[in-house]
Order: sequence, then C-alpha cells, then structure tokens
Amino acid sequence: MQRLSKQCLSIIQTRPQNSHKGTFGRTVLVGGNAQFGGAIMMSAEACVNAGSGLTTVMTDSSNHPALHARMPEAMTVDWNDKELCDSVLDSADVILIGPGLGEDKKSQDLLSYIFQKQKEDQLLVIDGSAITLFAKGNEQLPYPTQTIFTPHQMEWQRLSGVKIADQTEENNQKEQKKLQATIVLKSHHTEIYSNQGRFQNPLGNPGMATGGTGDTLAGIISGFLAQFPDTVDATNAAVYLHSYIADQLAHDNYVVLPTKISQALPYWMKKFEH
Repeated sequence: MQRLSKQCLSIIQTRPQNSHKGTFGRTVLVGGNAQFGGAIMMSAEACVNAGSGLTTVMTDSSNHPALHARMPEAMTVDWNDKELCDSVLDSADVILIGPGLGEDKKSQDLLSYIFQKQKEDQLLVIDGSAITLFAKGNEQLPYPTQTIFTPHQMEWQRLSGVKIADQTEENNQKEQKKLQATIVLKSHHTEIYSNQGRFQNPLGNPGMATGGTGDTLAGIISGFLAQFPDTVDATNAAVYLHSYIADQLAHDNYVVLPTKISQALPYWMKKFEH
C-alpha cells in the first residue's frame, strides 16, 4: 500500500488568469433533513472553500435560512422542487449525496432519484446515511467507476459484508474490485482503494474525532473532483490535505473543529499550489 505524501498535492495548480466560475466545476450536494441540517452545511462550507466554482445544496427547506446566513456563496434548492432539482443536476459535474440525509423513505427515494439522474460523465460521491441506504437496498450503481464511497469502518462493514476485525488490506481490495467504485475507508489512518491502486494517509490526529469531520471530508473531495481531472489523484489530495490541515490545527487545539479545517483550506491550497 502506497503512503500518501505532500507530493499528492501537486495537482493543486495555479489558476489560469482567464478563468470564470464554470472553469472550476459545478457541484451539487444532496442531504440535510430537518434534523441533521448541520451535516450538509459543513459539506457545503468545505466544498466552497476547496474551490468548487459553483456549489448548490439540495436540502430540506428548513435549512435554507441557516445555509444562506452561514455560506452565502452556496445556492440552495428545496429537494421537493423536482423541476428545479432536475435542472440543477443536469448541469452538475459532481454530485454528493448523504451528509445528514437520514434513513427514512424520503431519503431512500432521494437516493433512487440521484441514481436515475446521474449521467455517464458525472462523478457521484456517496457518504454517510446514503451508504447505509445503498447497502440495504436492491439498487445497482449506474456508473460504478464514476462513484466514490466514503464509509467509516461500520458503514464499510454494512456495504461490503466484511466485519471490522476482518478489514484487512486484501479483504478490502477484494470487495472494492467487486464494487468497482473508489473506496475512501475512514479510520485513524484513512485508506483509499481504487482501480488504480491502494493508498494510505499517514496523517491525522485524535482531535479530529468529532461530529462533522466526515461531512467536511466529503465536501473537500467533491470540490477537488470538480476542479482536478484525475479522480483518484483528486481524492487522494483531498484526504491528505484534510488531515494535514487538521494536524496543523492540533498543535494548538485540543479538539479540531471541522469548520476550522474548511476555513483554512484556501490558505493551504495557496501554499501548495504549483
């Protein structure tokens, strides 16, 4: 398994002078029911700060005022407005579903809807409760090689059937081959399994063990996928930079708040640009 290093951040290139928001991708984030709105807000903050050109959040309408107040750079869509959702999804480069989605029938219907709408040239990131919904459903991935799962170890157990105690490199790779999707297996040293190889993130610290860290990572991954051409390279860089920033913050902070990671993203991306 290849250990990630700062070298993976070489994909962060100086932005061309002749740029506009469309240059850096359109990302649509789906999640945040009435109870778990904070999750999709943290994903949105991460995605915008990671550099996505246009970020749109499809969420329960009860989250709109807070999202507008916290992250005015992101657009909002009521996930019950099917006509508007259809239009937004049609122009997306990357779709993220899962943060704060929940596991009720509405959530399952939304996951099915996203599977129906995804096009061959669109990347799909599946996070949080959307992983659990997919694991117990009977649906097939529309485009497996265009899909990135971001499970923690229990979600990976549900998705793959491999118990946490048996989640060895070999067993995880075998299940990845069956799925054909990229797997970002979150743990104290996150591992990435893809059709292009296996990678381990050597960074991270216990201060990251707080709610919203995974939602933030999913947002960074989505923002990087929208801008940078190679799916695995973009995913690796997002995973590494997320932990790198957290490690910097951990020097002076007992707990590393996920929103602080997001706020530091533009600074560190500028430091690492080539």
